[in-house]
Amino acid sequence: MSESMPRRFFIETWGCQMNELDTQRMSGQLMQQGILPTKEVAEADLILLNSCSVREKAEQKVYSRLGSYRRFKETRPGLLIGLCGCVAQEAGARALKRVPDLDFVLGPARVGEILDVLERRRQGERVVATGFPENREYDLDTISRHGEYKGMVTIIEGCDKKCTFCIVPFTRGPERSRPMADLLREVRHLLDYGFVEIELLGQTVNHWREPGGDADFADLLDAVAREDGVERLRFVTSYPRDFTPRMVEQFARHPNICPYLHLPVQSGSNRVLKLMARGYTVESYYDLVGQLREARPDIALSTDLIVGFPGETEDDFEQTLELIKAVRYASIYAFKYSPRPGTAAPNLPGAVEPVEADRRLQAVFAQQGEIQRDLNEQLVGEVFDVLVTGWGSRPGTITGRTPCHRVVHLPLEGAVLDGLPLGKLVSARVEQANPHSLIANPV
Repeated sequence: MSESMPRRFFIETWGCQMNELDTQRMSGQLMQQGILPTKEVAEADLILLNSCSVREKAEQKVYSRLGSYRRFKETRPGLLIGLCGCVAQEAGARALKRVPDLDFVLGPARVGEILDVLERRRQGERVVATGFPENREYDLDTISRHGEYKGMVTIIEGCDKKCTFCIVPFTRGPERSRPMADLLREVRHLLDYGFVEIELLGQTVNHWREPGGDADFADLLDAVAREDGVERLRFVTSYPRDFTPRMVEQFARHPNICPYLHLPVQSGSNRVLKLMARGYTVESYYDLVGQLREARPDIALSTDLIVGFPGETEDDFEQTLELIKAVRYASIYAFKYSPRPGTAAPNLPGAVEPVEADRRLQAVFAQQGEIQRDLNEQLVGEVFDVLVTGWGSRPGTITGRTPCHRVVHLPLEGAVLDGLPLGKLVSARVEQANPHSLIANPV
């Protein structure tokens, strides 16, 4: 065991935007102590795997990756390896028993303690830092926003919902909202840093409430949208049951709130939604979609869907296809049901055979593909301000996002900017529509 602190760190991040932000938080703390990042795992003195447990076989994938990292310890005895994120919270001390070369386990609610954990390990302790302490370290000045095109702000942590398929309440803990004053301070910090797009994050982002006060998510949206310099404002992930008319009104009131919303529905069958314990009906979901489109006619919607949920019949599935056809989503994220430890759904009767679940999933993708291509073709000729997010896959091109969150590829020309205008807005006209992206030229 090395007595010195690491000099280089490597982080591999899986999962959602909240994991991405947790990685930025850990990176910033390490860099503040002079520990620098590297893109080459073989150069690292510290390897962190920031894990996600939402999908099936998450632990197996994590342990497989940890096994590939352990080989570096054969030639570098001072190397430290840490398991972070949701699998870390779920596995806890079991991970240390299963992987003898694993140095520490760090849950998502404890990422602010990474330096303390490293010091404890330096003193010889194999550390398990999990759970959900009331007082948590959150220093916005130490977050490494390295080269990102958008500024992410966690406004609410954890989840109090009891969806029968979801492991998030176990891995992220109970809901905990951050005070509005802290959030506006962080937004202002990001704007001063140069970001033009702000993204508010939470497992149930629209259930944010002012701790000890009366303000809700509508008030927060209104306050952030009014901040000078916020050209784009997004938020994810919203829970359909928690939307109020006042929240919907903000889309009409503030043009800088992007005309895009991820609104997970999970199923088009009321019977399945009840089995999932989602707390809303298909009818109420349709009503919310109608309100949103009345407030913002150009809004693009995306959703999450689970097929093959225990008890889902062919009729239930046909109702899901009908919902997709009726709502006409700009994009969907569809998955076969996968049982998660500690959740209620695995105990439900009526398991769907994997072959049948595969068929249903492919049917969803086939139907959505036609809708998506049609919606994208309707955008040909439109001019958008594209936020540049990186280099394109072809030489001489860049890629970015429209306000409605479509991926756009466009040539990098002198009329744009020399070099990569990461995080800048480029005006472009759509020339061609692909199933999953648009081709455009700078105006």
